[in-house]
Amino acid sequence: MFKIFRERFDSIISSLKLKSLSRNELERFRDDFIMFLIESDVAFEVAEKIFDDFLIEVEEYRINRFSDLNNELREIFRGYIYRLFKSLESTPLENRIRESNSTPYKIMFVGVNGVGKTTSLAKVAYRLKRAGLLPLLVCSDTFRAGAIEQLKIHAKRLSIPIFPSKYGHDPAAVAYDAISYARNRRYDVVLIDTAGRQYSNINLMNELSKISRINNPDEIFLVLDSITGYDAYVQAKEFNNHIGIDYMIFSKVDADVKGGAILTVTYELRKPIQYIGVGQGYEDLEPFNSERIIKLMFGE
Repeated sequence: MFKIFRERFDSIISSLKLKSLSRNELERFRDDFIMFLIESDVAFEVAEKIFDDFLIEVEEYRINRFSDLNNELREIFRGYIYRLFKSLESTPLENRIRESNSTPYKIMFVGVNGVGKTTSLAKVAYRLKRAGLLPLLVCSDTFRAGAIEQLKIHAKRLSIPIFPSKYGHDPAAVAYDAISYARNRRYDVVLIDTAGRQYSNINLMNELSKISRINNPDEIFLVLDSITGYDAYVQAKEFNNHIGIDYMIFSKVDADVKGGAILTVTYELRKPIQYIGVGQGYEDLEPFNSERIIKLMFGE
């Protein structure tokens, strides 16, 4: 994971011939550093902001006069990215559910087509069940052929109950009925799957807003594909603008050699990443951990 990011960062830092770590000295390699970030899938406007923040970090850093300047620079940037990620770490989902007064706790999953939204929902359900909680699944994607069957397959494999949905029914009403059903039968949490949609389709985005407005979910999870780069950033902005998101799940992180999508979205939205997907199995969903991500991006 993040192999290209790690190699390019090491390459650019090692290539610098620094006399000092003054702003003027570092400005000389602004273009090269920003290009490294862009080639790692960081959005251009975010790359510029990150570099400017980095300069401030360097100015505030107390440097030993006998230190290797390249290594100092490497550690300053590593520390800066670590603090960014660390500031957005979330509490375990299981704890939030147990500590909440909501009965049941309601989580809505949103995202564009093909990002692994339904699979991510199933992985979350698997984790919650293993933690001793009782989840109920519901498919509010009542128009796409095969959507209900897809969630039923996951439910059967996991031996987790699923609320019966029917094609053609109103998605918001289906979720509402599932929540009422769960409340009467004392389920701990309802996981609401929604139709994958392009953020440019206003009608579908309005439908998503309706589901949220009527059912008032405790949390909205946006699922993003880590390897889509800049488009993940655009998706995150648009979904957040339309309905507001609380947490993110990045799928396919195990296939991401660049890492820029995670960095861009985290920097710009300042929303916590709850999980990262690192494989195809239900167990291949990890809580986001800053230390682990930093080691993957920068090495040990």
